[in-house]
Amino acid sequence: MRRSEFDRAVSDEFGPRGGALIADLVLSALGDRTAVEALAAGVPPREVWLALCAETDVPPERRYGAGRLEPKRR
Repeated sequence: MRRSEFDRAVSDEFGPRGGALIADLVLSALGDRTAVEALAAGVPPREVWLALCAETDVPPERRYGAGRLEPKRR
């Protein structure tokens, strides 16, 4: 997962509150850091995404593949 895919997944899942969520919610799975802090410290976006999903009870079927663009059709 790229950072742009992380941002898209957060927006798709949490809508307008996504920005506040990643800035304010402390994730114990990431060493008691927020998602923003974890990303700044070099934690891979996919790891941050999965920790965020676990903390906010996002169903497993919405965790994987989130944030990816649909393939271009030829």
